[in-house]
Amino acid sequence: MEPETVAEPEILLFEPSDSRAMLTETVLRFLEIEPRRVHGFEELREAALRDDAAWLGIIAAQELIDTGAAEFAELVRAMPQPVPLAVLGADRRPSVAEAIGDLVWLPVEWPIKRTRLSAVLAEMQVLRERGSRRRPRAQYRPSGRSSAMRIVHRMIEQVAPFDTNVLLLGESGTGKELAARHIHELSSRAGHPFVPVNCGAIPADLLESELFGHEKGAFTGALSARIGRFEFAEGGTLFLDEIGDMSLQMQVKLLRVLQERCFERVGSNRVIQCNVRIIAATHRDLQAAIDAGRFREDLFYRLNVFPIEMPPLRDRLEDLPVLIEHLLERQTRAATPSIRFDEGAMRRLASMAWPGNVRELANLLERLAILYPGRTVRADDLPDRYRGTGTAPVPPADPAASAAAAKGGICSPSDDAPMPAAADDDWPQGGIDLKDHLNAIELRLIRQALVEADGTIAGAARLLKMRRTTLVEKLRKYQLNA
Repeated sequence: MEPETVAEPEILLFEPSDSRAMLTETVLRFLEIEPRRVHGFEELREAALRDDAAWLGIIAAQELIDTGAAEFAELVRAMPQPVPLAVLGADRRPSVAEAIGDLVWLPVEWPIKRTRLSAVLAEMQVLRERGSRRRPRAQYRPSGRSSAMRIVHRMIEQVAPFDTNVLLLGESGTGKELAARHIHELSSRAGHPFVPVNCGAIPADLLESELFGHEKGAFTGALSARIGRFEFAEGGTLFLDEIGDMSLQMQVKLLRVLQERCFERVGSNRVIQCNVRIIAATHRDLQAAIDAGRFREDLFYRLNVFPIEMPPLRDRLEDLPVLIEHLLERQTRAATPSIRFDEGAMRRLASMAWPGNVRELANLLERLAILYPGRTVRADDLPDRYRGTGTAPVPPADPAASAAAAKGGICSPSDDAPMPAAADDDWPQGGIDLKDHLNAIELRLIRQALVEADGTIAGAARLLKMRRTTLVEKLRKYQLNA
C-alpha cells in the first residue's frame, strides 16, 4: 500500500478568528486547494518570502489588512513575485491597495460562499499562468546612449554579479535609484527583495526602528513588534538613498552591521544575522562632509568600494531624444495622454541647464501631456522658464536614437509646425487681424499661467491678476480644460 501524499500548501490564510479560519480551510480543501494558516505578520513574512514558495495567493481578513497596512504593503513590495490578495469580509477597497498601486485584490464577502471563493481561486490561477506579476528583466535600465551613459552601463554590468557595496553619486534627479534597481536585477539576488530607504526623509529618531525594526513596548507608541528594512531585504538588496543625510549616531550603527553582518531590533538583545547587499546613494560631497565632521570616514570607505558617478542631464544632452521617447512611453502605459514636440520646442529643451535633471524632464512631460493631450507641443507652449532665448541646437544623436525619438514623440518642422514669427518692427503684408492676434496672445498667456499653477484655475487667475470667474469664462471661450 503506497503512503498517502500530503498536498503542498498553495494559499496563505491570514485570519485571526478560529471559527472563520476553520470554515475557510474547509471550503478550500473541498475545492482541492491546501491552505497554510499564519497567525501574525512575522509568520506571514517568513512564509511569503521563502525561496521555494510559489503561492497561488494570500487570503486575509480585512481588519488585519487595514490594521497593519504599512507592514503588509512593505511585505508585498519585498516579495520576489507578489501574489494576488483576496480580502475576507471586504466591503470596500482595502487601504493597503492605495499604498501599492499594482496590487491585485479580490473581495470575498462574509459569510463565505463556495461559488465566490471558487471564482477567486480561478482568477488567481489565471494570473499565475500568465505570469502577469513577474517583472521583466532589464526593466530598470537607465536610458541613454551618450558616452557618459555608456560608461555607467559598463560599470553596472561589471559590479552587478558581485556582492560588493556600491556608492552611487550624482545630483538629485539623475536616476540613482534606477541604477540601483538595475544593479539588483542583474545580480544573483534578483529573485529576492529590493528595499529602498530614503535616509533623508525619515526623522533621525525613527530611522533606527525603520532599518532594524523594534519589539513591542520598545518605546512610546510601539504597540506591536515590527520588522525593519534589513529583515525585509534578507537575501536581496537594501538601497540607502541620501546616505549623506544620516546622523552620526546612525552611521555608527550602520557601520557595525556592515562589519559584522548582524543587528538587534530596538528594545531587544537578540542578535539577528543578515545577508543583504548594500547600495548607497547621495547627492552630497561626502569628502567635504568628512572634513566638516558630519560623515564618518570609516563608513565612507566601507560604502565607497565601487563608486559610480551618475552624469547630470546637461552633460549628456545628446540623450534628450531617447529620454523623451522613453518617458513618453512610460506615461502612455500609465494612461497619460501622448504628445509630440516640434523642432522649435526641442531646440528650447536642448538649451536648458536642467537643474532637476531627468526627474525635472519627466515632470515637465507629464504637465504638458495633461495640458496639450494628443497635440504637438511648440516652443510657445512651454512654460516661461523653458522659453528663454537659447542658441544651442538640438544635439546630434545616432540614427537609431533619432528614429526612436521621432516615433515616440518628436516631429519634424513639416508636421504641424508653427509659422515663423516676424520681427517686432516688421508689418505683415496685407495687414493684421488685431482681434485674432490679441486672442492668440491671451490664449498663450492663459496656457502658460495654467502650467505655472500646476493646472489650478485659482492659481492661474492670481498669476493673471484676474477674478477666478473671469478666467473660467475665458476657458470656456477657448474650449480649454483645466
